[in-house]
Amino acid sequence: MPLTRTISALVAIVFAFPIVVLGGWYFTLAFGVIIFLGQREIFQLVQAKGILPAAKITLLVSQLLLIFAHVSPSLANAVLPLGGTFICFYLLFQPKFATIADVAASILGLFYGGYLPSYWVRLRDLDSLSTLPLEGFWPSWPLQVATLPTGLTATLLAFACIIGSDIGAYIVGRWLGKTPLSNISPKKTVEGAVSGLFVSILIGMVGSQLLGWPFSPLSGGTLGTFIGITSLLGDLTESLMKRDAGVKDSGDLIPGHGGILDRTDSYVFTAPIVYYFVTLLLPILAR
Repeated sequence: MPLTRTISALVAIVFAFPIVVLGGWYFTLAFGVIIFLGQREIFQLVQAKGILPAAKITLLVSQLLLIFAHVSPSLANAVLPLGGTFICFYLLFQPKFATIADVAASILGLFYGGYLPSYWVRLRDLDSLSTLPLEGFWPSWPLQVATLPTGLTATLLAFACIIGSDIGAYIVGRWLGKTPLSNISPKKTVEGAVSGLFVSILIGMVGSQLLGWPFSPLSGGTLGTFIGITSLLGDLTESLMKRDAGVKDSGDLIPGHGGILDRTDSYVFTAPIVYYFVTLLLPILAR
């Protein structure tokens, strides 16, 4: 990997790890910043196409949605349709007539940029423990995995699968990739995608064993498969938006990576998959 890209990735991991462990409002507020910056990049992409979404009001609704995801997930589900309705009403009363594209881009920003990522907050909050102010948590030593909150271990495992998948796909794709995967992203190859999926499955299998999941390593391998596929789809979706907007990167905030979306696109569709895998499928397997 290029040195700048590697350093940026390591710095991101160093900052992200304690935030994930802390959870509570620390995790929620950090995700609020990421969602805000990511949505701004989404709206910059659509504005490059001459589309005028309700950017400011969508940014506000998304932050409210994230807060409710932490305070009361059931209310977060209500914020999505209510917020979407309010955004449509807002566009109706603008001086310039809103277009179908304006409405669609606004709802895309709310759903893709706000609602789907909010599932990471819901996941981290599962069986949460509070040992610090602002509902923060820090494990006691000696560390015992069995005593850690379910949300913490599941989030760390999911992040590890995504990171492993990205690294595996990038390295193998650069070294051995010859078969193009999709015209959407010409640099992506079948060899890289398969390698990334394999790494995600392997990490899921090992992680499920360490966490004592039922039917491990099969259950962990299944989760790794879901994560490997959805992280790739998230990457391709962002590539589609960039290609349509005619830009190489969604931004230039992160050296060697581009914008926030370029670094977090793999996490968007993955969030609800992991959440419902842990909350719905694992309890069934444990019976």
